[in-house]
Amino acid sequence: MAEIHGFKDRCEAGELLAERLAPYAGRADALALALPRGGVPVAFALARRLGIALDILVVRKLGMPHHPELAMGAIGSGGVRMLQPGVPGLMGVTQDDVDIVAARELAELERRERAYRGERPPLRLAGRSAILVDDGVATGASMLAAIDVARRLRPRELVLAIPVAPPDTLQALAPRVDALVCLLAPPCFRAVGKWYERFDQTSDAEVQDLLEATWNGASGPGKTSDDMRRGPRP
Repeated sequence: MAEIHGFKDRCEAGELLAERLAPYAGRADALALALPRGGVPVAFALARRLGIALDILVVRKLGMPHHPELAMGAIGSGGVRMLQPGVPGLMGVTQDDVDIVAARELAELERRERAYRGERPPLRLAGRSAILVDDGVATGASMLAAIDVARRLRPRELVLAIPVAPPDTLQALAPRVDALVCLLAPPCFRAVGKWYERFDQTSDAEVQDLLEATWNGASGPGKTSDDMRRGPRP
């Protein structure tokens, strides 16, 4: 395989991940488990290439009150809350600060679950090989919450598949999963978007469109990779 220096877009990242996950192709027990929003286009391309099912797992980063780009932790479905070491206390963050940010992000988490899952039954992972997918990982706080949520659902195997992450984050995540696939681990990481030529924000409409194409796939051909690059339906 040629050395990877970056990705055209999330679709290409998913297709390249699928090449590394070829043993899961066509397996009825395998499931690509996407973190919305950016992880959904990656997981969609991966799932289509491998011919496996797709579902979502919603988590939300808890940003520092005055520096929201910095993660002080994350929350996930089922009441999971993960905090970075030293929080509360770190950078003057109080327990009240944590609770206020967590309440706001919980409201958004619940909104996304309603918007994306609708009337579909809750996620079930028992006995399955779940491939947890995002478009990249920075601090790992949100992914740690996602791993905790997924583990509570008792999958037979939990695999983490990500296009790009810094080496220290990968070192922290690897012991928490049964297998880890990462295509690019640059020492000078800076940000996930730096490693994509196209890194537009993934919209709710695009997530809904891709999930509909997957979950209603029996009634039509669904989306191709070219469809994904053209964007969601008007």
